[in-house]
Amino acid sequence: MNDSSAPRPAETVAEAEDALLSRWPETRLEPSLDRISALMELLGEPQRAYRAVHLTGTNGKTSTSRMIDALLRAVELRTGRFTSPHLERINERISVDGEPLDDEAFVRAFNDVAPYLGLVDEDQPHPLSFFESVVGMAYAAFADAPVDVAVVEVGMGGAWDATNVIDGDVAVVGPIAVDHAKYLGGTPEAIAHEKAGIIKEGSTLVTAAQTPEVATVLAKQAAAVGAKVVAEGVDFGVVSRTPALGGQSLSLQGLRARYDDLFLPLYGAHQAQNAAVALAAVEAFLGGSEALSPDVVSAAFADVTSPGRLEIVRRSPTVLLDAAHNPAGAEATAAALEDSFTFRPLVGVLGVMADKDVEPLLVALEPQLDHVVVTQNSTDRCLPAAELAEVAVGVFGEERVTVAPVLADAIEAAATLAEAADTGGASIGSGAVLVTGSVVTAGEARTLLAPKERPRRTGSGVRLTRGEEEVEVPEDEGGGDLSELSLQALLRDTLSGEDED
Repeated sequence: MNDSSAPRPAETVAEAEDALLSRWPETRLEPSLDRISALMELLGEPQRAYRAVHLTGTNGKTSTSRMIDALLRAVELRTGRFTSPHLERINERISVDGEPLDDEAFVRAFNDVAPYLGLVDEDQPHPLSFFESVVGMAYAAFADAPVDVAVVEVGMGGAWDATNVIDGDVAVVGPIAVDHAKYLGGTPEAIAHEKAGIIKEGSTLVTAAQTPEVATVLAKQAAAVGAKVVAEGVDFGVVSRTPALGGQSLSLQGLRARYDDLFLPLYGAHQAQNAAVALAAVEAFLGGSEALSPDVVSAAFADVTSPGRLEIVRRSPTVLLDAAHNPAGAEATAAALEDSFTFRPLVGVLGVMADKDVEPLLVALEPQLDHVVVTQNSTDRCLPAAELAEVAVGVFGEERVTVAPVLADAIEAAATLAEAADTGGASIGSGAVLVTGSVVTAGEARTLLAPKERPRRTGSGVRLTRGEEEVEVPEDEGGGDLSELSLQALLRDTLSGEDED
């Protein structure tokens, strides 16, 4: 037995994260459930201790999982939620009752699992990866809580994803497009075969609207395992949606009833679709013939958040963050921008991973962006800003592209452009900045810009914490000016080379 079988317990989140990052990264894959199955066996099969809703798809999984979580908690079920990757802190990946594990609980979850990681390593041809280890932590933490139901987002694909040692009562498949083609296949149909692997015997498949080829693949897998199928556009869906201040107003047809006058504080038709899928998933999970209380559904959706998904983190100028990282995601973001925002000029800050289909992503965003500042995030996987600029010039033209390799510099440059340019009488008084292209880019920008604590409403405004200082700002001023921050000094210096899905 080597030293890895008896590691020193972590005392801080940083120590736990360092130990996890010393393992195979999420970008190094060896398709197999052998290692995670072995770990689950040593831990006593914690994933069998609760029911589950399992989610896959190309985009929208995190937002949909957060909506499902909110609805389940609204009917007084205790929830665990596993999502990936994280925006800012690793704790975000494992939540109980809607809140990420605090530092003490995260360290405890790591220390509970750590002694078994080396045992699995010694018995397998390849060591447990970072992602597999965190999945083990999540499943064990959910059993310890204990939770009534786990809402679990796959990391990549489905069939051989480490999360797939769980048997979901409900399998949710969001819209499928091409991403991670190197691992999953180069067509939506090929990718659907992999993602269909989360559909388990006797479960219910809740599927978003799909192309006919993808729908056929999913239906065949469901039939093979005796799963019931409910589909968007047939059994449930969005009846209507209207953009509204701070989000949108929805009418949704669920499996049991129609729910009107719902407010969702997220932007875009894709988030309305996610809401319909989430509602159907919860109805399927609960079973029975009774409709959910309209008041419960309304309250749950009104409280949903999805950080880094067209999230406004600053005003004067407005800065939005969006984690779109593939062409399908960029198309949804562009449609939401046209649908819900009238800022002009809108200046993009783009940092994209080198393994992505970069040109179609930029083409999707081009109609909405007046200018782009190309940059890069802190990971080795990021496409260098100079190389991204070459692609961007081909899409936007040289006069609409600025290069700023440091993210903090890029945000400052974009803010200057947004404030200085003539708005041409736009209905909103100044321009805005959109930071996008990668989950990591959005997360690093959020670390730079977002309040470090959730705003607390007061009679006269909102109190929030910026560093050591607590300030109150009027409701109509949001998060304050970029000039209040020394962006250079705050550049995030630690973030792992993580996968994004």
